[in-house]
Amino acid sequence: MKRMVRSFTTSLIIICALVLAGSAVAVAQPNSYPYKVAQDRMLWHDYVDKEQQRLIQLGGGGSNDSIVRLTKDEAVNLQITDALIRQVDDLQQQIELDSTLNTNNKKRYLRGLADALQKFDQAVQSKEIAPSQAPGLVDGFIRAMQLDRKGESIEPVIAASPYEVGKIVVECFSYPSENSGVRPARIGLTRRYLEAHPGLIFNYLSTHSGVPGDDSLIILAGHHNIEQLYDFAAAGNGLGYRIRNSKDSLVHMVAMLAASKSGRLYFPFLDQLVKSKITIDDIDKVKDDDLNYYRLLVKTRLDYAARVLPPFRDTPLEMNALTNMLEKKGKQVFVSEINALHTVENPAIRFKILDPLTPEELYYLVVLSEDEIYTSSYLGVYDRIFQRMKAPYGDSLLMQVHGDYFRKFIKMAAAYNKLEHFLGTMDKQNAGTIMKSFVIHLENAGEEEAVDVADSYSSIVEKSPALAKFILGEVKWNYDKNVANGDKKGIIIYHLLQTLFESADTSKKIDLSAALGIPPIYTVDRQSLTDDSGRVIQQVYFYGDKDKDGQNSYVDFMRIFQAKPKTKPEWKITENPQWVTITSTRGKPVMIFANKPLLGEDDPDAKAQRALSDYLYDHHLKPTIVIHRGHSYHVKYTIQQMPATARIVVLGSCGGYNNLSEVLKISEDAHIISSKQVGTKTVNEPILQAINNSLIAGRNIEWLPMWRELEAGFRKDPAAREKFDDYIPPYKNLGAIFIKAYRKAMDDGE
Repeated sequence: MKRMVRSFTTSLIIICALVLAGSAVAVAQPNSYPYKVAQDRMLWHDYVDKEQQRLIQLGGGGSNDSIVRLTKDEAVNLQITDALIRQVDDLQQQIELDSTLNTNNKKRYLRGLADALQKFDQAVQSKEIAPSQAPGLVDGFIRAMQLDRKGESIEPVIAASPYEVGKIVVECFSYPSENSGVRPARIGLTRRYLEAHPGLIFNYLSTHSGVPGDDSLIILAGHHNIEQLYDFAAAGNGLGYRIRNSKDSLVHMVAMLAASKSGRLYFPFLDQLVKSKITIDDIDKVKDDDLNYYRLLVKTRLDYAARVLPPFRDTPLEMNALTNMLEKKGKQVFVSEINALHTVENPAIRFKILDPLTPEELYYLVVLSEDEIYTSSYLGVYDRIFQRMKAPYGDSLLMQVHGDYFRKFIKMAAAYNKLEHFLGTMDKQNAGTIMKSFVIHLENAGEEEAVDVADSYSSIVEKSPALAKFILGEVKWNYDKNVANGDKKGIIIYHLLQTLFESADTSKKIDLSAALGIPPIYTVDRQSLTDDSGRVIQQVYFYGDKDKDGQNSYVDFMRIFQAKPKTKPEWKITENPQWVTITSTRGKPVMIFANKPLLGEDDPDAKAQRALSDYLYDHHLKPTIVIHRGHSYHVKYTIQQMPATARIVVLGSCGGYNNLSEVLKISEDAHIISSKQVGTKTVNEPILQAINNSLIAGRNIEWLPMWRELEAGFRKDPAAREKFDDYIPPYKNLGAIFIKAYRKAMDDGE
């Protein structure tokens, strides 16, 4: 085919000249070689030619083309073509005419050459290799062939080649007779791959024993992922044994913790244990005492928080493990109790468990329990923070905790109407500095902190328009700064925040969906909620609770659908021991499935939820509306089971960042209704009725008019209206909208 290329050129310069001149290069037919080819080797030459032609076609070329166009850069394409066409042609000729090679070796090298081209083709298509590595591939093959001819190992060539090239070349010399360097080269390639992907090392070593140098791989993998190191060190197999015998100080310490029954209680203090700032005995003294263990966690977190700031900018080991344990203990020991006593009017009794805690310890109790703490619980903790400070100044509090989670603290203060008090505890200049800090440097922060800023604005704009105006001005300033610096992430974050905040001014009539390039947020098309039979399927999650909250919630929910005396039932109800099915009897079809809030051993409510989900799956019933009813600490279990088909999600309890983020990971366009505070039946039920009325009538879900009607209905009941105001409709859920728009913008920019 490409023998004419050789007749025109022997160098890249001549190829370039031909291309620039627009010369047409004819492609010879297979078997038209300018040298004599033995008949028994013609097949192998043809294999090479066909692979070359496939590569030309892969780049979009036709049968008469001679350029391999695998990149957008023509200069690079010419280099690729020179390697895959001219150099390969020359190599074919050398192999065929070499009188020192016997027929079998000639066939072997031609076959290997064809395989190299085929594997390169496949690797390019799967994006496992850059097309620009073609010259290195051909060069590696030639050098390996030279060594193989002399009966020498090809391992040095593989070791000197990029991983992607070596992976292809080594396989070309593994059959029909294997080069002596193939096995060690494969081991070397595996090691190089594992070194580039340390997260895979432990899984590989767990199924492959006797890997040379596995000690160094264990150290590499252990330092890369300490949590994974802990899990594998605890295993009673050969790998676990090798980990426990490592001489690396970090690996040895983690292995020692993993071998202990109390390992998980020690693990949060790993950094200080490795640095000998604390001992196992120190932890043993408090690990069985909830109060003092929590205090040690807070003390350690404060140390870590100071170290991440300038001038240290340190990164403590397993800071996440410490934070997770601090959150867990705070919720289990303290928040769960003050929440459970929410009906107790005497605060001295309800909050007695908090009596020993310092302001800093109370601070972490608040910022790490956003998704579970009740309104009254938060207010009680907040008040005690300032009551116990020697100098009750908000800026002093943030300094004491080294600014740790300060955006979360401010966001929650805004949500619970305490921001004005917080800022009022300090002079105006310091208050302004803190609010500037609230907005600045989000390009260097995580997604959650940007969401906290977005979430807080709806509360701030309602209570303090002047402060909202100040924040918007700071957002604009930061946007301009990031534009000047060319910071892509910062530009996206501040553009989104500016658009969201300006949309709060209804006079500007900003269409957020159009402005942010996301699906509609003011309406849900009914058709998007229906299945092939025109039905809207809903799934409701209930939980059995010892305090009867779930059972009472279920009873209240069912009253919505039960027939009133002397009226025709609008809903048909059927049930079995685990769930209830509610079907509309008028208008458009709506089916609601709700598990029963069963209470007892072995989590019967969880079994009922699984059985219901299995039933829906088996009968091809796909819920597009998902409703959570129950305490906020159950929300995570609802989200874990939530189907990806969900288009409307009613959380009915706190919609903190973690909840919103996880929902949108499952269904990226979901419309989320959540509450800034504790969900209540007096609000949940009217919202659900309004949604069902629209569905039965065959209408789209229009959030703006629906929310206005609901708002009007609550005017007669001030107590209910106050609770309703804490519910956030999808079009006002700035945190959820920000997450949707931010993830889309970041994906589009990749």
